[in-house]
Amino acid sequence: MKKKVIMAMSGGVDSSVAAAILLEQGYDVIGITLKLWDYDDEKNDGRTCCSIDDVNDARSVAAGLGIPFYVLNFKKEFNDKVIDYFISSYLDGETPNPCIACNKYIKFDELLKRAKSFGADYIATGHYAQVDYDEDRGRYLLKKSVDTSKDQTYVLYNLTQEQLSRTLFPLGSLDKKSVREMAQKKTFRVANKPDSQEICFVEDDDYARFIRENTDANIEEGAFLDKDGNRIGTHKGIIHYTIGQRRGLGISSDRRLYVVSKDLERNTVTLGDLDDTFATSFIATDLNLISIAQIDSPISALAKTRYSAKEVPCTISPIDGGDVIVTLNTPQKAITSGQAVVFYDGDVVVGGGTIKSTVE
Repeated sequence: MKKKVIMAMSGGVDSSVAAAILLEQGYDVIGITLKLWDYDDEKNDGRTCCSIDDVNDARSVAAGLGIPFYVLNFKKEFNDKVIDYFISSYLDGETPNPCIACNKYIKFDELLKRAKSFGADYIATGHYAQVDYDEDRGRYLLKKSVDTSKDQTYVLYNLTQEQLSRTLFPLGSLDKKSVREMAQKKTFRVANKPDSQEICFVEDDDYARFIRENTDANIEEGAFLDKDGNRIGTHKGIIHYTIGQRRGLGISSDRRLYVVSKDLERNTVTLGDLDDTFATSFIATDLNLISIAQIDSPISALAKTRYSAKEVPCTISPIDGGDVIVTLNTPQKAITSGQAVVFYDGDVVVGGGTIKSTVE
């Protein structure tokens, strides 16, 4: 009997080719597009995902493949778990990663629950990553994609053992060039469609505007300070700034200034030189471990502190409360509270967590 798979189809080239691969591998495939947000299609320039055009693209590909296709409404779950988190994190002075939250709570939690009603054995996505089972460890492993330039394990570090056991990543052994060539051979209408790049619910990439329009919180102006605590200007509200930011500060200076820190209680933003944005040690919280069950003593790994950052050697040391202190071998720029840190052992994801604060 064929194994049944729920294929999350965004209307892009990756998930379209992933669905075709699953069919070729003999799975019984059901295409699903998630309705997450009420998008303004007049503002959508193709860089975001999940618009009505994307839904139609996904439906077209599913029809061409001859598989059932459904649109599932996850707007409430998305609002509760992703939008509210995004807004509250910025209001708390953090810089959140909503894609990680969406993967954790929607794509690999709510969708997996919904898959059971379809009698599905697995869910699948077009992420560039791999799942493997390690007999010696008795654990499912999350591993990097063969195409390291497209690897997406950073945003998948929250997957649990149960979720990994029921997840397929058909593109993990392919590179992007091969995926586009497969789409062209199958004459998919999305073969040359550009990859989505922006946060899907902020069509114009103006995070501050989105937050102001979707919260009743009073976002007040405050003081820009130099490293000595002297006032050097006025900021528009803490939600407009993130650690390491240089552009858009709106302040005159004879040298380049960067956001070094933010003080939510005093409503101040401290500016300094580029060197002031680097740190070596920080606390990570809300850990999810994959290749190991726990961290009882210091371990060595590679740490990635943002999606586009390079991995650097580090030591991970447990502290009270289940958090860890991460000490990097070389200082890294703009280690930011609210962002994720993901730990690697070669191409295997050890686990990850949320950056809480730097350590002096």
